[in-house]
Amino acid sequence: MNNKYFGRLIFVGLLLVGQILSCAAQSGAQSLVASNENRITVGDPSPVAKYSNPRTGMTADQAVEYALEHNGELLAARKEIDAANALVNQAALRANPTLEASGSKTVTGPDNNLMIQGTLPLELGGRRSARITVAERELEMRRQDVANRERLLAAEVRAKFGEAIAAILKLGFDQEMIDTSQRGYNLVAARVTAGGTPPLEQNMVLVELNRFRSQREAAEGKTQIAMLELRNVMGMAAEEPLQLSGDFDNLVTPLPPLSDATQTALSERSDLKLAKATESFAEARIEQARAEGRLDASLTAGYQRMDSGFPLNGINDAGQLSPIRSTFNYLTFGVSLNLPVRNKNEGAIEATVAEADAAKKRREFTELTIKREVAAAYAQYNSAARAAEIFRVGVKDQANANLEVVRRTYELGSKTLIDYLGEQRRFIDLQNSYIDLLLDTYKARVGVERVTGSSVLTKPEAQSHE
Repeated sequence: MNNKYFGRLIFVGLLLVGQILSCAAQSGAQSLVASNENRITVGDPSPVAKYSNPRTGMTADQAVEYALEHNGELLAARKEIDAANALVNQAALRANPTLEASGSKTVTGPDNNLMIQGTLPLELGGRRSARITVAERELEMRRQDVANRERLLAAEVRAKFGEAIAAILKLGFDQEMIDTSQRGYNLVAARVTAGGTPPLEQNMVLVELNRFRSQREAAEGKTQIAMLELRNVMGMAAEEPLQLSGDFDNLVTPLPPLSDATQTALSERSDLKLAKATESFAEARIEQARAEGRLDASLTAGYQRMDSGFPLNGINDAGQLSPIRSTFNYLTFGVSLNLPVRNKNEGAIEATVAEADAAKKRREFTELTIKREVAAAYAQYNSAARAAEIFRVGVKDQANANLEVVRRTYELGSKTLIDYLGEQRRFIDLQNSYIDLLLDTYKARVGVERVTGSSVLTKPEAQSHE
């Protein structure tokens, strides 16, 4: 008897708890509906339009062109070319002659002496030609350095462009999920109003919708950061408007054979040309040091006027007594030799020879590094392309089909809302992973172009679609 009594008591208690929870869920859902009514029934404007415009937006090639014209670091490096060019003109100038004037006068008499002398350095031993060669080699170094900076800057701009495109794609995908969830929420809300669905499901869908809103805000923040980083590397002001035009279509394309790409890199890479120019510059400095240790000479020529006499009287041409005094004019000339007897510039020659050997070692190591970089870039691109293709064919499309099946079975009542939401979250994670794989493939293609030093090896990156 007692057992039956306690059993009935527990049953009644469970009914009361269930009724209370049902009322609370319905009340919570109604309050959330009231507070979010405007946001749910009216679709949010797409934030992608602020960052992307397929028709008038800036493409990757246009971004590179803009960066090459406005990047401050590159502009400063180009000024160094102007400075080196001015040094070439300076090196070609001949040494200036010197002019020396002096005079003397006796303290106790009228005797005086005036001398004017000029000196012209001859710069023998190939000094001038060696100086010009050094300046020209340094100018070539500056030019190759700027070319290498342009190569690296172009690759960096393309990489930042790809990161911004990936962020925009994720932002657009988040907005699509919000729009889909809004439609689903409106459908569930209508069912709850009609009494065909528990209010708890409406609450669950609303939570999922707000989670998507939160993810979209985070994605938009990442997009803004990516756009700011792209502006910075392009040399564009942060407040200047910028819209992009591009996508990740047609990324997987065949590349030339690795041997051909390696030969192209060894002939086109500006950093290797810079290493060769540095080696040539060091060799020119050896010749300059040797020229400084050779015989040199200077020509001298002058005029001397000497007015002197004696404190005695003599007979002049008229037969009269006159002081003994006369003025003498001299023309002087000669050669001044700099004899390399004690100092033949041996230390400077030894130092420049060591610098030339170091430059040669760096050039050889650069060639070895280029071969490794090309092989690594090809390996990275091939693996990234295979991963993206496998994901596209075997994961992304299948996941989309799975989500559609779960959605339909949920609508038919065979699956629960939790099953559908779980499959939806899995699909979102896979879609974001797919965008990351596309970005990796894109950046791997940019890496191939960077290490080969040629834009012919890769197809145009993110291009607009009219």
